[in-house]
Amino acid sequence: MDASRALTGLCALLLAVGAGAGPASAAPGDPAPANPAPAQAAPANPAPAQAALADPALADPALADPALADPAPADPAPGSSTTREFGNGPERHEVAATAPEIRGSAATPLSATPDQRWTPKRQGYPRQTDLRVYPQDPTDKSIKLGLVPYHEIAPRLNALQDASDRVSAEVVGHSALGRDLYLVTVTAPESAAEAARQDRWRALIEDDPRAAARDRALHRGYKTPVWINANIHGDEWEGTDGALRVIERLATATDRATASLLRRTRFYVTVTNNPDGRIAGTRVNGAGFDINRDHATSSQPESRAVRDVVIGTQPLVMLDEHGYTGATLIEPATPPHGQNYEYDLYIKHALPNALGMEAAVKQLGLPGTESVDIPFRDYAPGDWDDWPPIFTPMYAIYQGAVGHTVEIPWQVNRGVYASLPVEELRRRSAVNTAVATATIEAALTYADTHRASLLAGQIEQFRRGWAGAPSPRIPDGFVPGFGPEDRYSTEFPRAYVIPVGAGQRSAPAAARLVDHLVAHDVRVTKARRAFSLNGRRYPAGSYLVDMHQPKRGLANVLLEAGRDISALVPQMYDISGWSHRLLWGASVDISRTAAPRVSTTPVKAASAVGSVTAGKRRDLALQLRDPADVRATNALLDLGIKLRHTDAGTVVVPAAARPEAAALARRFGVRFSAAPRGSAGTPFSRPVLAAAVAADELFALREMGFEVRPVSTALLNAGADLSGVDTLVVSSGLSYAQLTPTGKASVDDLLSRGGVVTRGATGAAFNAAAGLLPATAVPGRGDANGVVAVTNTGAVIGLDALPHAFVYSPIWFAGSGFTVEQRYAADPLVAGHWLPTGPGVGGPDQAAGQASVVSGRTARGGRAVLFGTEPLFRAHPKGLYAEFARALYWSAG
Repeated sequence: MDASRALTGLCALLLAVGAGAGPASAAPGDPAPANPAPAQAAPANPAPAQAALADPALADPALADPALADPAPADPAPGSSTTREFGNGPERHEVAATAPEIRGSAATPLSATPDQRWTPKRQGYPRQTDLRVYPQDPTDKSIKLGLVPYHEIAPRLNALQDASDRVSAEVVGHSALGRDLYLVTVTAPESAAEAARQDRWRALIEDDPRAAARDRALHRGYKTPVWINANIHGDEWEGTDGALRVIERLATATDRATASLLRRTRFYVTVTNNPDGRIAGTRVNGAGFDINRDHATSSQPESRAVRDVVIGTQPLVMLDEHGYTGATLIEPATPPHGQNYEYDLYIKHALPNALGMEAAVKQLGLPGTESVDIPFRDYAPGDWDDWPPIFTPMYAIYQGAVGHTVEIPWQVNRGVYASLPVEELRRRSAVNTAVATATIEAALTYADTHRASLLAGQIEQFRRGWAGAPSPRIPDGFVPGFGPEDRYSTEFPRAYVIPVGAGQRSAPAAARLVDHLVAHDVRVTKARRAFSLNGRRYPAGSYLVDMHQPKRGLANVLLEAGRDISALVPQMYDISGWSHRLLWGASVDISRTAAPRVSTTPVKAASAVGSVTAGKRRDLALQLRDPADVRATNALLDLGIKLRHTDAGTVVVPAAARPEAAALARRFGVRFSAAPRGSAGTPFSRPVLAAAVAADELFALREMGFEVRPVSTALLNAGADLSGVDTLVVSSGLSYAQLTPTGKASVDDLLSRGGVVTRGATGAAFNAAAGLLPATAVPGRGDANGVVAVTNTGAVIGLDALPHAFVYSPIWFAGSGFTVEQRYAADPLVAGHWLPTGPGVGGPDQAAGQASVVSGRTARGGRAVLFGTEPLFRAHPKGLYAEFARALYWSAG
C-alpha cells in the first residue's frame, strides 16, 4: 500500500469519525467548493441533515429564492487539490417549482424503454444524415464563453459530412425537452461488406470470446472503437468544443498517420449529452435530473441514448468530459472499487492511459495545466470512488470499456459565470477546451498504440463471464500504488430467477425489471416448462438470469443486495447501496451454486402480464403494490369511474367498469382480481397535489399519473392558489417559518381541510414549524445512504409493503401521539455507507427499531404522513412508489 494513501486515509478516518463530518469529497464531474481543502481531509462540520433540523430556516439551501436553486461555489484555484460537494446536496434540493421547463413537463411512461432504441445501421461508412438545423438562440449560455452554441452544432456537422467521407453524423435520441442528441463517427470509409465484417467481429467478441481470441483475422482487422461522451452536465461545456476540434482535425488532416489511424479505429463522439442544460447553463437536464446519476436506472432519455451507444459500439476506451475541479483530474478512481468489475483488466490500462493524458495536458504549458490529479495515485480511499454504476464511465466498464472521467480545470459556471468579465471567462474556456482536446487526443493515441492488449482484455472480460470464472486475486504492486485497500471482488451467484404467477409479488414490477435488464444487454431467458431449483417449484414462463454470460458484472451490480462498506472507507460521495432486486418490487430468487435444468428461450421483451380474472358481474380489486397499479388507478379516476378503498392498499372497481379496467390492464400490465363479495369500502377521488419537491420526486409523481402543482415558499408568498388542492407534499423548497401572512394563510387553510405528506429534513422542519404531528425528527449522519431493512407496522403503508427501503440522510421519529407505519430493523443497513455522526450519535445502531415513517391526525384536523426514508429518490426505488402513493390517497381522504 502506498504510504501517502495510507496516511491520508487514516487522517480522513479520524476526522470523519471524531468530528461527525459529512463527506470530504464528491463524485465524478462535480465542481469544487470555495477554497478547496486537501482531498484527504474531511471538513469538521455537522452532517447536513443535522444542521438542517437544528434550524428550520436552513432545512433547504433553495428555500424561497429561485436564484438559490443552483448554488454557486466560489472559484476554485487551478492547480490546487480538488474536493467534491456533498452528494445529496444542491442537485437534490433544487426546487422543481422554480424551473419553468420542469414545472410544465410531463413524465415519461412507466417502462424501461419508452422511447425508440438506437442501434447501429447495417451499412457501410460514411453513414451521413442531413441533421435538422435549429433556429438561432441568442440566450444559449455557451455563447458568452466563446463556445459553440447548440444551434451551431448541426450546421458544423453537416458541413463536415459534406467535406469529408470520414465523418458520419446521426441522431441517437432526444433530450428531455426534445432536442436531438448527436453521435458522430469518424473512421476511414468502409464498404457494406467491410462494415458487416466489423459487426460480426464485435458480436463474436461478446458472444463467443474463446473463438474471438483465436481469430487472427479479427486481431489484425478489428477497428479499435473509442467513445467520447461530452457535456453530460450542461454547465460543463468545453468537452463538446474539444471533441469538435478533434473531429475536425481527423476529418480534414492529410497526413499519412491520420489516414492510417482511421483505418484502424472508429472514433465515436456523443457531442453533447445534455443540450437542454448546455443552452440553459444548468447541470441538470430539462427534467431536472443529473444524467450522470441515472445510468443504473435509465429514467431519462439522455442516459438511455448513451446506454444504446455504448452497447452498439462496444468501445475499448471511453472518456466522459467534465469540469471544473481546480486542477485537471483524470480517473482511475480511489477505492472502494466496484466489486463486480474485472478490475485487473481495467486498471492495467486505466492508469497508464491516465498518465499519458496527464503528460499531454502538462505539455500544453497553459495557465492552470501545470498539475494533474489522478485520484488512484493521489487521493485517499473514499475521496473519489468508482463504487456505484450510476456514473457514465463506471457503467461503461461493465459494458467492456476502460472508462475515465476527465475534469477540466478552470471554473466558468454558476456564480463565476455571472461575476467574471467576459474576457476572463473566454480565456478560461479556451484553456479548458485545449485540455479537453489534449485528453481526447492522448486517449486516441493510447488506444491505437495498445489496441492488441485492450482488445484481448475485453475478450477476456467476456470470456470470464461466460465461463463463470472467479475474478483473479490482484497482487500488491500489480500497477504502481495498488495495495490491499484496492482489493474488491465478489462471488457471483450461479443464477437469478424471476418467477411468474403465484410466486410473483408484482407482475408489472417483474416485467419492468426484465425489460430493463434486456435493454442493458443483460441476457434473460424464459423457461419453456416448469422446473425445480433449490427445493422450490417454478412455473413455465419464469425468467432466468444465468450468470454465465458476458456481462455478468452488470447483471450482478443491478440485482445483488450490495455490501455494507461503512468500515472500509471513512466517507463516500454518492449512493453506496442500491438494488433493483430489493427495491423495484419484483420477486427475485438467488441460486448461489446451481443452474436450473430447463429448456429456455431468449427474451427480447417481457411477456404481457395484465389481466382481469374476475367473473363478468363481479367487482374488481386492484392491489397498490407498484407504480403501474397507481397509474391505472389514477387513469380510472380520470375517466370518472367511482372507486372505493377497502384499505390503504386495495382499490375496488365497479363491475360496470370492466371494459376500462381491461384496457388499462393491457396498457400498464396490471392485474385486476375479483373483489370479495359485499366489499363496501370508502369512495375516493384522485387527489390534487401541491408539491414543494425536488425534480426527481415531481417526475415520479407525474409518472404515476398524479395531478401536481409545484409550489415553493416564494410562489406561495406571491399568492399561489391552493384552492382545489387536496394534499400538500413537502420535501424541498418550502419553509413554513418563511411564509408571509398571505402565504401562511393559504397553507393554513389547506392544512385545516386537507392532508400533508413530507419527506426528509425539509419536510420534518415543516411538520415541526406548522405543529402537525408531535413527532420529533432525529437525523442520522448527513451522507449516510443505502438500502435498509424495515418492518412494516401500519395500515397506511401496509403490512405487505417491501421489507426494504432506501435512505439518504436518514431520519427517524421519536415521541408519541402518532401511528408508526414503518420501523428500521434491528440491524438496518443492508448495503451502503452509514457511520455515526459522533460516538453513539446518528448511526445505524441508534436508528435500529426507530420509526422511519409515521402517520396521524394533525392538530389542525387533517391527516399527515412523514417519511424519514427516500421512497422516490432519483426515480430509482420503484418498488417504494406505491407506499408513497398510498400515503397520498390516505392523507387526502
